[in-house]
Amino acid sequence: MRLIALALLLVPTWVQAWGNHALLSYRAFEGMPEVAQAAPVRVEPLDDFLRAQESRLVNMLDAQEAWARREIRAYAPRPDALRFTPQPGDAERRAAFLRALRLSPHAAFALFVQPDPRRQGQVEQGLMPHELVSSVPLSKGATQRFLPLQTGQAVAPLAVLASASDEADYGYDIDLFEDNRGAPVGYDFGRQPFGNPALRISSQAPFHMGFFHQGAVFNTLAPGFARTFTQLRIHQYSTLAQLAFETGHRYWGWRFAGLALHYLQDLTQPYHASAAPGERLSGMLWAELLAKLGSPARKQGLIVLQSNRHFVLEKYQTQLVLAAALAGRDDGLNEQALRDMKADGAYPAWHAQYARDVVAAEAHALGPETDTAIVVGAPARYVTDPSFDFGATESGLDLDADMRRQLLAQREAFQAAVARLLRNFGAHSRNAVRGMLR
Repeated sequence: MRLIALALLLVPTWVQAWGNHALLSYRAFEGMPEVAQAAPVRVEPLDDFLRAQESRLVNMLDAQEAWARREIRAYAPRPDALRFTPQPGDAERRAAFLRALRLSPHAAFALFVQPDPRRQGQVEQGLMPHELVSSVPLSKGATQRFLPLQTGQAVAPLAVLASASDEADYGYDIDLFEDNRGAPVGYDFGRQPFGNPALRISSQAPFHMGFFHQGAVFNTLAPGFARTFTQLRIHQYSTLAQLAFETGHRYWGWRFAGLALHYLQDLTQPYHASAAPGERLSGMLWAELLAKLGSPARKQGLIVLQSNRHFVLEKYQTQLVLAAALAGRDDGLNEQALRDMKADGAYPAWHAQYARDVVAAEAHALGPETDTAIVVGAPARYVTDPSFDFGATESGLDLDADMRRQLLAQREAFQAAVARLLRNFGAHSRNAVRGMLR
């Protein structure tokens, strides 16, 4: 029995891993001298970088594609018609660049920064409309705030890096499969391998998740889960960052580095590195069998519960990290975990398969433990009641207040699991930047 039907639905509505990555990246890098003490950089439009490095980009983007065909399992090769070639003008060059990377034609690459709420509070004045930055609406309760940057303006690398680490969720990977509405012609990514192709936000899931360690049996039963493109995006953006640093375009060096970080950081989240962290393969098979026999309740319940637990984890840590930043607190477990650099050297040096072999493997292994901590620590109706859809009712809930009503030992178990993941988030992010700078 194949799990194709389950694969199509397992990522139904929520595919963001950490909410606002910028909040976490500020904390992860503010104690790293290579970033926090780096000299300010001058803001530069993308068109200026592309124009100056056009000839080098021809060879670089060809090399990226050759690497992807060689290294990524179940890769969908880029059609030769999308190959980057010199163009007569800025608009044509930018469009050719987006096609060669197979990004959304609506990717804005706007000049913006997300202010650090710890330094500037919750800024509400002088903001850019989110439509100028993102081609998709922000999620309910979004914490993102966008301040415009001007060409030539000096800006701290930490702000550029942290802001860009959230940018990949702004529609850059939306509607790229042939069964998505409005998909670009000729990208040849094929049909969406998992998630619901009818839901726009779900279409980015195969670029932001990496199920590399499910095992041979699972991969045979649900081959679509093997078709993920996180490695592609990490390699594309990290090598672009290296080119930008080498050629003196330091603003775009930090900007591309932050974009690469986004996908790596997504893979530190167990719900992005495992198909269903709290469920055995036998349980998924049983749910699929019952659905085929006319009893879909168990399968639908599995989908809702995995989505709810994913959502609760993301929402809980976002609330805590933002509240601590606004209050100027440095002593919370989350903040300590994000800044903790003691474990950085315990991992291998950054390499081309670091995301798959180190980050995703670790997150996959932590999946059952994390899922259990959420079930034990979060309010039961949020994470054990399949009739309750957290995502559909989130705007009317006060998760922080509900969590405070939980027993202390339950909350501590949940918090310990979150802190462990955030420690990994910080360590892997710093190791990646060290590699890109090197």
